[in-house]
Amino acid sequence: MEMSLQLNCKTVFPYRGGDCVSGVLPRRHSVTFTSGYICSPCKAGWGVSFFRASADFSRKRQQKKVPVARTKGTAGKGFVPSKKSTRVKKGDTLTSVVSEVSGGDKKQTVDVNVDADKEGELEFSQEEKFEAVDRIDEIVRDVGELSLLDETAGELLLLDESNEANISVIDEDDEVLELRKEEIPYNGGVGIVEGSSEEGLFDRARIDENVKETDTDGEITEEAVEESSSAADDRINEEAARLLKLELEANQRRQEIERIAEEKLSQGMKLFVYPPVVKPDQDIELFLNKNLSTLSEEPDILIMGAFNDWKWKSFSIRLNKSDLKGDWWSCQLYVPKEAYKVDFVFFNEQNVYDNNDQKDFCIPVDGGMDALAFEDFLLEEKRKELEELAWAQAERERQAEEQRRMEADRAAKEEDRARAKAEVGRMRETLPQLLKNAVKSIDNVWYIEPSEFKGNELIRLYYNRSSGPLANANEIWIHGGHNNWKYGLSIVERLVKSVLKGGEWWYADVVVPDQALVLDWVFADGPPKKAVVYDNNRKQDFHAIVPMAIPDEQYWVEEEQQIYRKFQEERRLREEAIRAKAGKTAQMKAETKERTLKRFLLSQKHIVFTDPLDVQAGSTVTVFYNPSNTNLNGKPEVWFRCSFNRWSHRNGPLPPQRMLPAENGTHVKASVKVPLDAYMMDFVFSESEHGGVFDNKFGMDYHIPVFGGIVKEPPLHIIHIAVEMAPIAKVGGLGDVVTSLSRAVQDLNHNVDIILPKYDCLNLSNVKDFDYHKSYSWGGTEIKVWHGKVEGLSVYFLEPQNGFFQVGCVYGRGNDGERFGFFCHAALEFLLQSGFHPDIIHCHDWSSAPAAWLFKDNYAHYGLSKARVVFTIHNLEFGAHSIGKAMAHADKATTVSPTYSREIAGNPLIAPHLHKFHGIINGIDPDIWDPYNDKFIPESYSSKNVVEGKRASKEALQQRLSLKKADLPLVGIITRLTHQKGIHLIKHAIWRTLERGGQVVLLGSAPDPRIQNDFVNLANELHSAHHDRARLCLAYDEPLSHLIYAGADFILVPSIFEPCGLTQLTAMRYGSVPVVRKTGGLYDTVFDVDHDKDRAQAQGLEPNGFSFDGADTGGVDYALNRAISAWYEGRDWFNSLCKRVMEQDWSWNRPALDYLELYHAARKAE
Repeated sequence: MEMSLQLNCKTVFPYRGGDCVSGVLPRRHSVTFTSGYICSPCKAGWGVSFFRASADFSRKRQQKKVPVARTKGTAGKGFVPSKKSTRVKKGDTLTSVVSEVSGGDKKQTVDVNVDADKEGELEFSQEEKFEAVDRIDEIVRDVGELSLLDETAGELLLLDESNEANISVIDEDDEVLELRKEEIPYNGGVGIVEGSSEEGLFDRARIDENVKETDTDGEITEEAVEESSSAADDRINEEAARLLKLELEANQRRQEIERIAEEKLSQGMKLFVYPPVVKPDQDIELFLNKNLSTLSEEPDILIMGAFNDWKWKSFSIRLNKSDLKGDWWSCQLYVPKEAYKVDFVFFNEQNVYDNNDQKDFCIPVDGGMDALAFEDFLLEEKRKELEELAWAQAERERQAEEQRRMEADRAAKEEDRARAKAEVGRMRETLPQLLKNAVKSIDNVWYIEPSEFKGNELIRLYYNRSSGPLANANEIWIHGGHNNWKYGLSIVERLVKSVLKGGEWWYADVVVPDQALVLDWVFADGPPKKAVVYDNNRKQDFHAIVPMAIPDEQYWVEEEQQIYRKFQEERRLREEAIRAKAGKTAQMKAETKERTLKRFLLSQKHIVFTDPLDVQAGSTVTVFYNPSNTNLNGKPEVWFRCSFNRWSHRNGPLPPQRMLPAENGTHVKASVKVPLDAYMMDFVFSESEHGGVFDNKFGMDYHIPVFGGIVKEPPLHIIHIAVEMAPIAKVGGLGDVVTSLSRAVQDLNHNVDIILPKYDCLNLSNVKDFDYHKSYSWGGTEIKVWHGKVEGLSVYFLEPQNGFFQVGCVYGRGNDGERFGFFCHAALEFLLQSGFHPDIIHCHDWSSAPAAWLFKDNYAHYGLSKARVVFTIHNLEFGAHSIGKAMAHADKATTVSPTYSREIAGNPLIAPHLHKFHGIINGIDPDIWDPYNDKFIPESYSSKNVVEGKRASKEALQQRLSLKKADLPLVGIITRLTHQKGIHLIKHAIWRTLERGGQVVLLGSAPDPRIQNDFVNLANELHSAHHDRARLCLAYDEPLSHLIYAGADFILVPSIFEPCGLTQLTAMRYGSVPVVRKTGGLYDTVFDVDHDKDRAQAQGLEPNGFSFDGADTGGVDYALNRAISAWYEGRDWFNSLCKRVMEQDWSWNRPALDYLELYHAARKAE
């Protein structure tokens, strides 16, 4: 066998980067380098030694011999090269340096590559005794040791057990190599011990850190050699001890496994694992006795499993037969650090399994996570995954938006180019007429010097003041443009009187605009927006030819490009303004919603609140409870009962916790850890650990949202059955509620559908994607179903072919009860036949009240069993019988304000059902009523510039209605003229406002002709006596209503009763101060600045208006006088009040949260 070894600089110094370059070894250092391979039980070693002299030596310098002390021991028989010398130039490869190995006939060839940048020699000589020896340690016998005595040396020496080695230093560029081979057979392994799985001690050259400098002559000191030998011995001892330890441990392990295998086999057990106690982050070996398994006849066995009840990191591994006694098969398995249990089965890779009699195998993991900690770990991993998914989704949306923007920009550029081209075409067509109308001068009126000029040149334009209407003007200005005013006002200069011309000649120096073919101008007595008198050439304007501007094709190309750039700039500015406004709108909405949520969380502070206020998933929260304001007042103990996610959390309810006294007096407190997968915190209070008296918020329970959880609340599916919907079928406030409530709930990530009759009078222009959906039959009638989107909401339109809704109106037919009863039944049948499974069916007022009892009688147990019914009373004045019947069948019932619910609680239709009856205030749609984006007012505004915005709107309102343009208190009244709205109080308030020097604007109409005529007469009287301070508009006008809300200082709502009222809410949205009677929703939303500070504070609000109690004129006077006096006497305070009311949120943000609580309570109801 032959072995070839090539050495170069990189071979000897495999990890040197800076000391050995281009094959040249460093100077003035000495290095001992040995390398050895071991083979057990027989060993063979080889060694290579070479030396490169320092460059300081002369090429003819005498050789020096240094005796090197050797440790005692038996020397192996060495190998001595032949007497002849062989010289090899640097860069060549030494081959065929072969010696016979005693005791065998194998040969080895060592190739040495001498890699240097200068020519050198490699010499073998008998006189220069470079001995290759092998050192045998007493612990690890016959092991060759390779050591490097210096990091930068150039001498390589292989030692054997002889007592010394003679080292000769030859000329500067010579290198000497001598090999000695042991007479022990070589097994051919490279770094492998024969008969063992252990790797060789040295699979690469290793560098001895104990390096000694040579003297200036390059001699190796005896101390250096001795220290090198000592260090080498220490390393050998350490390595040998490590190997011995490993061998002992392996033997011990094998004996232990054999013992366990025999024990398990004797017990008839087919499975064991080593080590017996499994720990996380550990490799284990699992053994199966095939003979005892259902897989005994199978040739192949695999294990399939996972960790932690099959929830974590599945695996599949093939088993191999072991050499243990008995038919034991085994495999190795890594147990991850998150594991608390290993679950697995065995199978044959097809369909035969050993699954422990269908119980699966499992092994507990000791010292790691428990099941709860692992669940938290999984939740954290899920959170990270969701964050990554959210980031990826946001990035996709960003890229899609960028793509849409680029496509829109491309289309806009094409459109602008087409517009510019068309514009130039029109200019070319009209140019002859322009030139025809233009002249060079008009005698005794105007002329230009010089007479010949072109674009970008300075000209002087003279004007005879006495020639026209400016003869007596103190100032004269030119307002000019060019090319038929194509680019608007581009010339504005003040004329000065000419001294040289004399008379009434005035002049201005003007720069002719570039690209101008014709100059256009008028003269005025002031600059733009300040001028009063004009000379516009008898409404023809003045036009002058630019004589030297003769348009050619290049002119029109440049003109088209200029127009294109103008269009582009206009578009850019327009789009920037739109984006800025949209961003500001979104920001204001977000800030409003955040304030409202905080107010919602604090709304029960007198009973319960949390610290921190915003409950975060994974945190610990403290709940503070004040029993003195509840039915647990005076109880010696209070117990806290809590769970999460609407009482449906995987861990179930927490154990009852006795609450401890808090530091702030009457409150008690309890702390709880919020899990990572919580989205809602649910709790009630009781008087004892075992129950007794409960405070469960009148059956609603207490709920606080949890933020930052990895699980989102599952969406509810709510279906509204209604006969009105704004803006397509709006009669009163019911239609507004259906649309706005649905949008607000949908914005909270729930699913909402609306079912509406398809009236022939529907305003379908506001329905998007309107299309035929299906047909079905019920009650002997075919019913066509249409579908569309209204205000972003899904709406199903039912069109029965019996003509019930082809009558041109919503209400007012003699058979309204029959019509709407049929509609309700048809709607429920549509849900059933279409396979809907809603969570909530929400019906409204008497018109859809039949849906409540029809559902319970016919559908609750036949396909729609999941649904619960919520019924809302908007006005108890109509359809009392139907309302009472719906109250009895609904799971939950509401009305449109808390105060109104108390006002009607004694009604016999309501009283039996107070346990499920709740008042929830209505809201307004902040997108429809938004002064920042209102196209019907002259200047958009927010709370930050409310004073300026309302001033502009007041001036526009006064101008539109021909009222006196003055800074006076203005009272607005927007209402239906009915007795419910307090028409006698309205009349009195009009006269009272005029007495106080204010202005009054009324917008409204009366369904009763007698009331309408009465107000027509009042309008005639007021317009005659107070034409500049009073205006009554007796027909509804939507744009005018917006202008009144924005321009009025006060909005008067003196209703005799008002279930909710939206007028006062809209007024505050526009910064107008409400003046109201304390009834129904008016009392719930308006807090008197003088009397309701505590009541407002309890709701997390500040006072926002003026109110009165009685239904007589004295009450109106009391509130109205205070309001007008505040306007006159404290304008700064009044302006701050306008800002305050504007910042209060009366949208559906808060009512939507209350309705969701009600929906969930209805689902929990039996």
